Amino acid sequence: MMRRLAYLLVPLLLAAAGCTATAEEPERPAPPARAERPSPFADCAPLTVAPTSASPAPAGKAGDQLPDLTLNCFTGGAPVKLRDVKGPAVINVWASWCPPCRKELPAFQRLSERADGRFQVIGVNSRDSRGGAQSIGEDYGVDFPMLLDQGDAFQRALERNAFPLTVLVDADGRIRHTDATGALDDARLAALLQRHLGVRV
Repeated sequence: MMRRLAYLLVPLLLAAAGCTATAEEPERPAPPARAERPSPFADCAPLTVAPTSASPAPAGKAGDQLPDLTLNCFTGGAPVKLRDVKGPAVINVWASWCPPCRKELPAFQRLSERADGRFQVIGVNSRDSRGGAQSIGEDYGVDFPMLLDQGDAFQRALERNAFPLTVLVDADGRIRHTDATGALDDARLAALLQRHLGVRV
């Protein structure tokens, strides 16, 4: 009888003493956050500052203003109102899944390197994934400012459903030409800038 009583009392005494409490697991350090790769693209803040030696808008019929849209910058920071973008500017609408877009990106990069404060080269990455745009930017060495259009708001506002799409904007912020003829090369870009923006490259 005493033995039975001891068997019953021992677990109760151990519970009261806290001996049956499970030992606390040591706190595990959180796994290190996966570092994001730095963006290959430039910051968008300068887009709303006029190029240092911009030429006046060429004479001729005034075009439409850029659409009243606000797009995010690939690198973060304040979103950019397209109507605040200072021209002259060459806007390249592209996506990583578009072969002609990939073909012409190096020509736009070379154009941005020759801009020399006279005009801006701006990318609008449309209907694309951030990872796809990042990879193409890295692979092709593209470093001009990049805006994000997750849908296709910019193209819809221009009533153009084409990839790639190039938009030439004068110093007054007016659209002078929209090109959807396919991948552009250095010579074609130079001819378009001279004809529609009065800029030699």
